[in-house]
Amino acid sequence: MQIFNFRKKMKLLFSNIGEYKPCGIFTTGHFILIAITLACILIALKFTYNQNKEEVHKIIKKITIVMIIFEVMRISYNIRQNSIYAVNTYMPLYYCSILLYAGVLSSFGKGILKKIGDVSLATGTAIGGIIFIIYPSTSLPIYPAFHILSIHSFLFHGIMIYLGILVNKTRYVEIEKKDVIYFASLIGIMSIAALIINNLFNGNLMFISNNFPGTPIEFIYNLTNGGILYSLIMIISQMTIPFYISYFFIKKSCCVSAQSNA
Repeated sequence: MQIFNFRKKMKLLFSNIGEYKPCGIFTTGHFILIAITLACILIALKFTYNQNKEEVHKIIKKITIVMIIFEVMRISYNIRQNSIYAVNTYMPLYYCSILLYAGVLSSFGKGILKKIGDVSLATGTAIGGIIFIIYPSTSLPIYPAFHILSIHSFLFHGIMIYLGILVNKTRYVEIEKKDVIYFASLIGIMSIAALIINNLFNGNLMFISNNFPGTPIEFIYNLTNGGILYSLIMIISQMTIPFYISYFFIKKSCCVSAQSNA
């Protein structure tokens, strides 16, 4: 019986789309995944929040390498499940993919490239991760809560939140308002690449080419009737809004810390 249950759980873990009922959003399974993710973030921060810059750099590098390995596995799995032409399902060109590119630049880049990575980790990761775990529109409406892709998505976005908090808590990088150019440059390059691939494969990477029904993006799409205006609004929004929201909270946190130490 135990062997049977184990096999059943493994089948669920690697099941095909439609084989089991999806978890859905704001369900018991969703809240369990949120609770587990937040607990892991808090535990990780407890043991690393007082690290120096050298140690934080090592943490970023190790996490980046591990997440790239997981991403290759995810891509391979999705291609087998779908098709190499179904770029929306596997290509790492969505806003939250910033974790991978910023992580590589921060870990291995020099000069401006490292600055782009550091700034993007500090201002782009936590907000993206928080939004996703609250509204995981690309995983839980499709798969069960404890499917491999659902678990990966919460691990990935949990790490986004963790690194975003860590690099700010440890003052790994000091953020200024003008640093938006570094953040925007990375998102801009990702968006250009996404547009090219979207045109070739009729995709919607970065959600900048087509509608995404059932999400707030649908409102923008309907308001603009799609097309170039929609793409421009989506690209510019992703290049700027996350940075300025993060910048506001970073500076607010610095002010609170300064007042408490006075």
